[in-house]
Amino acid sequence: MVGFGRIALWVTTIALAVTLVLGAFHQRAVAGPAVAAGAASPEDTRHLGVGSCAGSTCHGRQEATGAVVRQDELMRWQDPASPAGAHSRAWTVLNAPRGRAIAARLGIGDPGSSASCIGCHADPMAGTSPGVRLADGVGCEACHGGAAGWIASHAAVGGTHADNVRRGMIALDDPRTRASRCLDCHFGSDRPGQFVDHRIMAAGHPRISFELDLFSTIQQHWNEDADYARRKRRPSAVRTWAVGQAAALTRALATFSGPRGTAGAFPEFYFFDCHSCHRRISDDAGYRPAAVANPGRPVPPGTPPFQDENMIMLSAAAQVVAPAAGARFDRDSRAFHAALTQGRPQALAAARTLWGSADALSAAFAAHAFGASETLAIVGAVANGAAARYTDYEASVQAVMAVDTLLSALVHDGTVSADAAAGIRAEVNRAYAATRDPNAYRPLEFRAAIARAGAAIRRLG
Repeated sequence: MVGFGRIALWVTTIALAVTLVLGAFHQRAVAGPAVAAGAASPEDTRHLGVGSCAGSTCHGRQEATGAVVRQDELMRWQDPASPAGAHSRAWTVLNAPRGRAIAARLGIGDPGSSASCIGCHADPMAGTSPGVRLADGVGCEACHGGAAGWIASHAAVGGTHADNVRRGMIALDDPRTRASRCLDCHFGSDRPGQFVDHRIMAAGHPRISFELDLFSTIQQHWNEDADYARRKRRPSAVRTWAVGQAAALTRALATFSGPRGTAGAFPEFYFFDCHSCHRRISDDAGYRPAAVANPGRPVPPGTPPFQDENMIMLSAAAQVVAPAAGARFDRDSRAFHAALTQGRPQALAAARTLWGSADALSAAFAAHAFGASETLAIVGAVANGAAARYTDYEASVQAVMAVDTLLSALVHDGTVSADAAAGIRAEVNRAYAATRDPNAYRPLEFRAAIARAGAAIRRLG
């Protein structure tokens, strides 16, 4: 079950960049697990294009009638009207009015041919492989890896997923690998044309935000049935969510620590909380500043804080699953925020330490089987335990999506019935409503709304 509010918020409110920030590139700083020995050589990772997947005996059927996989995956990828088809539209949106307006403000010419845009709006092999077209946007191999090395074994009778991975397929069933692959598009990397900096956002590009389970749900073109579990691993939405939070933070820290962390004389503001600066101001003597103190950020008022939405979610999960590691993570988070007020050398040292704490939690979550009682406890940690840290819009968006994700997981595993979940949907939707408009965000009202939603979910368990 996926709440309508969760999808609607993604589409209309926070613009999670599926419409404009898409692509697939490998981030060297935070790579996923290495391909096993015997993998395809580099020349065998060539991309063959969407057409190589489109046969009716492969993934090009009009209905999900396949015996092992759906086989209508191409149709879902091409869906013209829903977020599920956003990857196929990634290049075409560049020439829509919004894309052309952004390009004009940036002075980069035609967005459909600009390296600043197509680096994240098309298959990385477009223009170098005859089968790959810019107009296809983000095709199958952008996520699954170049198919030249594994397409034969992929279609062979008796072929296995493990064998395909050995030949170069990306193991997207592993949540850490999937998160790394998604973040190459939905956060950025250290390569040219793969980073939406503050200047690009100022030109009108959507803010960047990431939630792995939500992204997976919207783009899901596979059945998580018994056969899937036998061939790969039984999926867990809670695990996917928790690993995604850790991966988003480690990617942010790694990218911040590289050359993209500065912009001339200033830090690169992309990494900082937008609404810490973009607030209403006034010289009126009776004006009261809108900022609310945040106990997780030991920084003086007026200091732009590092965007901490993933830190808050990661801390909530760690408190339940790995309390000792979570306490270390919280200490390192606070130390990182404080170091940002001291200087870039201090901030980089603190970022390395925090990266280690977050990566350790990612590994722990990836190996953990989340139970229903733990999921309910995480709901409480997100909705109530972290309430004082919801001082800014982006963290609140992550919080309400997390509560919805965890509720969906409880329905999926049978802890909560679909009817019971539907009965409290109004409470969850009120929390969504509190984040509907970033310019009208009021932290105290949001805290009350998310607390009511969390309490209602916990009563169901």
